[in-house]
Amino acid sequence: MLKIVSPMRVLLISANTETLNMPTLPMGLGCVAAAAHRAGHQVTLLDLMAAADPDAAATGAAKAARPDVIGISIRNIDDQNMARPKFLLDRAKATVAACRKASAAPIVLGGAGYSIYPESALAYTNADMGIQGEGEAAFLALLHRIDTSADLSGLPGLYLKAKGLQGKRRFIRDLNAYPVPGPELISVPEAARKNFWLPFQTRRGCGLKCSYCSTPAIEGGTVRPRSPKEAVKALSCWAAAGFSNVYFVDNTFNLPPAYAEALCKAIRTAGLKITWRCILYPGKVTPSLVEAMKAAGCTEVSLGFESGSDTILRWMNKRFEKEDIRKTSRLLSDAGIRQMGFLLLGGPAETKETVFESLSFVDSLALDALKITLGIRIYPNTALARQAVEEGMITADDDLLFPAFYLKKDLDPWLRETVDPRVGERHTWMY
Repeated sequence: MLKIVSPMRVLLISANTETLNMPTLPMGLGCVAAAAHRAGHQVTLLDLMAAADPDAAATGAAKAARPDVIGISIRNIDDQNMARPKFLLDRAKATVAACRKASAAPIVLGGAGYSIYPESALAYTNADMGIQGEGEAAFLALLHRIDTSADLSGLPGLYLKAKGLQGKRRFIRDLNAYPVPGPELISVPEAARKNFWLPFQTRRGCGLKCSYCSTPAIEGGTVRPRSPKEAVKALSCWAAAGFSNVYFVDNTFNLPPAYAEALCKAIRTAGLKITWRCILYPGKVTPSLVEAMKAAGCTEVSLGFESGSDTILRWMNKRFEKEDIRKTSRLLSDAGIRQMGFLLLGGPAETKETVFESLSFVDSLALDALKITLGIRIYPNTALARQAVEEGMITADDDLLFPAFYLKKDLDPWLRETVDPRVGERHTWMY
């Protein structure tokens, strides 16, 4: 931990105002706020989700806090909806402009959405700089250099407007070395706490390399867990404040399997009275893990299988097959754990036959809900992006900041015409 020369006034703003699937808390920005606060800086955190007038809220906070540095977190760039794409970066751009009017402090971008497009998002919003990836260590290092008027070149993960990357990004190896934000830092009205789903991450990184996924650009390819003991300690603070529902937002809750079981055991041993949901990878799910999840309070999972065709699963670089999905679904159903499935239709290997295969397959599962996506959002540096370039859908120099989607040409408009009636007939299916 860097020793601060003098405490700095730091204003951190979560620019997200979209609920998308559900309202959420800026826990990632909260981690940065908690680290800066523990280091001795004076931190103000503003969540624009609840603001009636986001621009006025940002302007007011910038005037009141008199910050030395302003950090703005970008959660999503768009809503990934091919039929009616909604570009969300304009909210962050407006927040930057509002802060500029009220303060001369340098403006630093960060967050999951920013990390996918560090240069183009910086240019679009007109902020001064940005940090790609997790910000706890990098932001503290940036504060130290600004405080001491030191040169910013070489700072890991830092992008400067019109100057690019200053130093290769680094990933935090030991998450236990940095604090988890508590309810005293991120406020939610007391009346809403019982029904609010608290997003909580116990590990970062994913090495699965699915062909379309942006996670490696955000968190890297190595799984780095927080110890079950520290995770439960942090969760206990939120539970004591009235948050009884938790959504584990780890990319794959069950990987590594030993860690997942240890976490479930720690939750149960601590007597933590929470109800929770998670994202489950359909491979490597065992009866003992499902039993441990149920005993620890799990009531629902998002089962991310994306296809019911082994041909498509292989193209997506999934490490499981249809029968693994079926087995996992049966285990969850027998345990009384609700399950939402996901189909991602229209990719490069898709055919009419594989579409029918997937639709038939999901009908055979004991799903409580199914979300279907037609067309796949193309993210930079993925196998899907390379395929789209080869097929002339995009160019090699397209930064993909504005939403571009892959939908196999011979399936358009047949795919929607085929899926629409089925969604209409099944009340648990949705787009």
